[in-house]
Amino acid sequence: MTNLLVVTSSPKSGGSVTGDLAERFVASIEADTGIVQTRRDVGINPPPHLDETTIGAFYTPEDQRTPEQVDAVKLSDELVAEVEAADIIVIGSPMHNFGVSSALKTWIDHIARVGKTFHYTEGGPEGLLGGRKVFVLGARGGDYSDSSPAHAMDQQEPYLKTVLGFMGLTDVTFIHAEGVAMGGDGVLNANLAVESAAHALAA
Repeated sequence: MTNLLVVTSSPKSGGSVTGDLAERFVASIEADTGIVQTRRDVGINPPPHLDETTIGAFYTPEDQRTPEQVDAVKLSDELVAEVEAADIIVIGSPMHNFGVSSALKTWIDHIARVGKTFHYTEGGPEGLLGGRKVFVLGARGGDYSDSSPAHAMDQQEPYLKTVLGFMGLTDVTFIHAEGVAMGGDGVLNANLAVESAAHALAA
C-alpha cells in the first residue's frame, strides 16, 4: 500500500497548469491499485496565516495548552499528519512573483514545525521526514530554466529545495512548465515529463 499526498496551490478553480499536471501525474499511476490518495487544495481552500495563538501553541507542550491553543493548532496537526502518512508527495506550485504562492507558503509554515518535522541536535537541525519521494510540478509565465538569462531570478525552486530538505525531504524531483505565457512547448514538455516520472514510479 502506497500513500500519495497531492497538494495543489493555484487559486484558479479551473485552467490551472499545475493542477492539470498534478491530475496527469495521478492518472498515470492510478492503475496501481495499491495507491491511496489524499488531496489537499490549499489554493482554493487556503490555510490561515499563522497568528500569535497558533505559534504559541507550537512551542507549548500539548498537556499545557489552553483551549484556544488546542483549537488553533488542530489544522496544523492535521496537515502534518497528512505529510507523515505519505510515501509520495506531489506539490503543484505555480510561480508567483518569482517564488511560491502565498497559499503554499502558508501550508509550509503549518508543517515546518520543530519537534514535528525537524528538530535541533548538537550537530545542527535535522529533518524528520526522510524516506519520502516528492514531485514538485511547477508552472512559470516566463522561462527560468537553467539555460535562460532569467534563471537567477528563480526563487521558487531554491526555496522549495531548501525548506523541504530542512524537513528531511531530500528526494525531490522538479518538473516545470516553462514560458507558459510565451507560447511554445513548455506545457507539452512538462506533461511528457510528468507522465514519464509517474510511469517510472509505478513500474
